[in-house]
Amino acid sequence: MTRDAAPRARRSRLTPPLPKKFYARETEQVARDLLGAVLECQTPDGVAAGRIVETEAYIGEHDLACHAAAGRTSRTAPLYGPPGIAYVYFIYGMYWCFNAVTRAEHEPSAVLVRAVEPVVGIELMRRRRPRVRRDVDLTNGPGKLCLALGIVGEHNWLPLQRPPLLIRAGDPVPDERVTVTPRIGITQAADWPLRWFITDNPYVSKTPPHFKRTSAGN
Repeated sequence: MTRDAAPRARRSRLTPPLPKKFYARETEQVARDLLGAVLECQTPDGVAAGRIVETEAYIGEHDLACHAAAGRTSRTAPLYGPPGIAYVYFIYGMYWCFNAVTRAEHEPSAVLVRAVEPVVGIELMRRRRPRVRRDVDLTNGPGKLCLALGIVGEHNWLPLQRPPLLIRAGDPVPDERVTVTPRIGITQAADWPLRWFITDNPYVSKTPPHFKRTSAGN
């Protein structure tokens, strides 16, 4: 962990969860503003939490990279739900991914949390991912962070304002410390600049070298 992770860990237990109205906005703005917030999961094994350092926006049925492009199905139904709930889905037959639903109900969109910096429960995260040699690899990807935090399919649809799964307010991240690029690992709408991350944070997933980068202030 970085040097200021311990103070942030203490603050994460004290700061309130982000309210529903935080999510009832344009998905791009929510994705940007989630940087610095703390994603927390409480399980019988303990509490694990991480500071959000990377996000991606998926913005509706017209966005061919968004699951809502397929319309409303049993899988995509949470995307059509109220803002401020969890959309947790399974990929590659082995990984869960966590998203926060945004905008108004029936306007399917969400923010994928791609990476977090551990602040609470790092020993628990290490036990959950025993093959990982470096702490920076515990949570630097959407499937990795769900494994480390204990986020699973049972968390789908849950509100993010109370345990067991919630996002707490964190320290704001200024625009000069935020980088924007296209989203990663998709083939549709692959050039849309809808990925935000904290510049030079070691827990951010790898950015393809050819990707165009801009600052959040541009």
